[in-house]
Amino acid sequence: MKKLFTLTLVLSFIVNMAQTTYRFPEESSLHEGTWLQWPHHYQHGATYRKRVEQTWIDMTRALQEGEKVHIIAYNKEEKSRIISLLEQNKIPLKNVDFRIYPTDDVWIRDNGPIFVKDQKGNILIEDWGFNGWGEKFDFENCDEIPQRIGNDLGIKVIDLNEEMVNEGGSVETDGNGVLMACKSSVISQKKGATRNKGITQEEAEEMFETYYGVSKVIWLDGVTGLDVTDMHIDGFMKFVDHHTMITMNEDELLDLGLSQKDVNTLYTASNVNGKEYKKVYLPATKNKVKTVYGKQLDEKGSYVNYYVANTVVLVPNYGDPNDAVANTIIQKQYPGRKVVGIDVRNLYENGGMIHCVTQQQPAEKLLK
Repeated sequence: MKKLFTLTLVLSFIVNMAQTTYRFPEESSLHEGTWLQWPHHYQHGATYRKRVEQTWIDMTRALQEGEKVHIIAYNKEEKSRIISLLEQNKIPLKNVDFRIYPTDDVWIRDNGPIFVKDQKGNILIEDWGFNGWGEKFDFENCDEIPQRIGNDLGIKVIDLNEEMVNEGGSVETDGNGVLMACKSSVISQKKGATRNKGITQEEAEEMFETYYGVSKVIWLDGVTGLDVTDMHIDGFMKFVDHHTMITMNEDELLDLGLSQKDVNTLYTASNVNGKEYKKVYLPATKNKVKTVYGKQLDEKGSYVNYYVANTVVLVPNYGDPNDAVANTIIQKQYPGRKVVGIDVRNLYENGGMIHCVTQQQPAEKLLK
């Protein structure tokens, strides 16, 4: 009996070691820089590029004061054009650098590198599979981005392409062992939404526990087919820390398409110590979003999809009365950083906001 108990302890230790091999630093930890995939005309045309790239100009202006900005340009011609654009907007280039990789689109949160640390504190890149949100769009170029970055930076890449498809926007972590995700954008087996054929919930949890360094996974059902992402969690919930989450009120969550069951699960979620998260509520936009060029969209906008950088917090803004309300609420959560509203109206037409198009690279030494 004693031998069996000892063997159980050893096996438990091995499992725990495997599950905590890597740690995903929370977004508010110190960054080395932020990665951006700059919009281009090769996939969706020049009109698309012109309509959305002001958002990238504004992000670069705000970010470069506090960290590096790593811009991925489609080719040398695009790099030259972007440099001219930044110079015209009087944006200093001291903290801006460029990598030339072909991309299919701009959503680096989903296709880009997931930077983690191993038990010795070394930074590594996890290259999860990316299949264009269930093969809805071209993805071959974007799927190569993590490996390309790793090769260029000389950072070890953990190749998970054959293990699991995982989009960065589909998960949120609290920095202290908890990960939250929607089943609809991770393990759904429905046609048009499948990321991982045949995967079980338990298998997905094991992957998250090992490669994000979490010990608790909280699942919402989500909604398959509601949008391109099949309901990414970062559209309506974000952890401020391991005590607090930012989300939206019940009526607005239901309007987004969440079920009452999902709202209840979200609102009663607890951290690794079993303590329910304090909730901070952001409004949706007061009005349905209208693009800068005058197109009326059918949805209100979310402010939850913001990005925490070293010195600023970039918040999606819509030219809406609730912009100021949301900015003020978020500012109170990050007193050491300046909230900068970034106009995302034209980007929102294509299904995303600030968090969707940014990806942090942690610094060697972390604040937390």
